[in-house]
Amino acid sequence: MTALTLSTSAAPGLRADAIVIGVAKGAKGPVVAPGAEAVDKAYDGRLAGVLETLGASGAEGEVTKLPAPAGLKAPLVVAVGLGAEPEKDSAFDPEALRKAAGVAARALTGAKKAAFVLPLGDAADVGAVAEGVLLGAYSFTAYKGTAPSENAAKARNGKAPLAEAVLLGGKPRDAAYKAALARATAVAEELNRARDLINMPPNDLNPEAFAAIVQTAGKEHGLKVQVLDVKALEKGGYGGILGVGAGSTSGPRLVKLSYTSSKAKKHLALVGKGITYDSGGISLKPAGHNETMKCDMSGAAAVFAAVVSAARLGLEVNVTGWLALAENMPSGSATRPGDVLRMYSGKTVEVLNTDAEGRLVLADALWAASAEKPDAIVDVATLTGAMMLALGSRTFGIMANDDSFRTAVHEAAEEVGEPAWPMPLPEHLRKGMDSPTADIANMGERMGGGLVAGLFLREFVGEGIPWAHLDIAGPAFNDGGPFGYTPKGGTGSAVRTLVRLAELTASGDLG
Repeated sequence: MTALTLSTSAAPGLRADAIVIGVAKGAKGPVVAPGAEAVDKAYDGRLAGVLETLGASGAEGEVTKLPAPAGLKAPLVVAVGLGAEPEKDSAFDPEALRKAAGVAARALTGAKKAAFVLPLGDAADVGAVAEGVLLGAYSFTAYKGTAPSENAAKARNGKAPLAEAVLLGGKPRDAAYKAALARATAVAEELNRARDLINMPPNDLNPEAFAAIVQTAGKEHGLKVQVLDVKALEKGGYGGILGVGAGSTSGPRLVKLSYTSSKAKKHLALVGKGITYDSGGISLKPAGHNETMKCDMSGAAAVFAAVVSAARLGLEVNVTGWLALAENMPSGSATRPGDVLRMYSGKTVEVLNTDAEGRLVLADALWAASAEKPDAIVDVATLTGAMMLALGSRTFGIMANDDSFRTAVHEAAEEVGEPAWPMPLPEHLRKGMDSPTADIANMGERMGGGLVAGLFLREFVGEGIPWAHLDIAGPAFNDGGPFGYTPKGGTGSAVRTLVRLAELTASGDLG
């Protein structure tokens, strides 16, 4: 991880490999953002003009590198776009700062030290820039190199991530600024841990291995971890998880990860889909749809990261994570289309499509979470391709059994910079899952498939418990090039939303 420090030093006198400044898109061309006045002065007040000559506009995601003048000790200036210049007396949006910091950190791969002079109006801005740097500098290197000792040094194009970032304008002795930096560090480190898990190949991350990683982290952070193996799942009657994992030589697991606070007045339950590899089972996925299915455990990774983050932040709330882990494979022992599973809740489900497996493992975990009667339940899953068709690759859908709770979750997601959109649960779609054989089928109408999946999950939530379902199928894994602070590969989608929900629950401001 990139080391972060706050400093009140002046940019010109700081020894570093580069100085990062912000550039906004003004009405008449690029505008140097607040914080970089001393850097602009070193260019005799003509920095905006120089940037424009080089083709810079201040657009979001834009990076312009230029040699530093004699007045700066750093040899390089990196100008990063912040997007549209805010109106007079308005500040830059924290998400704009977060994205700009991420772009700059990625552009400085291989550098040892960089000074960031992005506009920092308050502690929230410090947190945003810190998150952007740590998330943007991320690189998955575990499988690079010929020996384990080489892996840590390997990164993009053989270069290590930015080693140190100094946030100028931050107040190192201010309690709020220090708290913002500490929070950003804890959340970003756990989010990057989730990214590592998502990026791990499925031959190394099966349900048993995932559970072992959680157990190790639990010991490190004082969390209670309970792992139900195949025998325990059979004894408990977890038919959904067992049915999905029946075709694999790697047996399924249900992991319960608990953080408790002596000052807690509320209990938040988080449930994550953890299909460590999804072949589709007997309803095999077509060619071209299997290659990234190691990411089908992104929901469980997000829940894992969020619970550990809550512990590291010492939040005054009890947070329980339920990770429903299985590998969905075709074999002679695999669940077949037409089979009927008896779920942990006692309901029976006719399996019409074994590739609609995520809802089966979540159903068991949701019922287990409901038994503890938490104040709210939020599940996270890469659940349906239909949600990707509806919202694209960067926005997750939010469904809920309570409109006000859905709104609260949506507002939390937007607050932390995770694009999300509220989706309905139309009652008329429920009839499509009626089964002549069982209590319910795991498939319904094809159109509105993401909403059908949400309706299925709702059947397994305890009565009277506010519940929300986050379908992160689109943003969980980035097949394209990196953007902002988002890398190629696993993204850690929903981690920051879940952490914010835990904070809001602790303060009594959720819902």
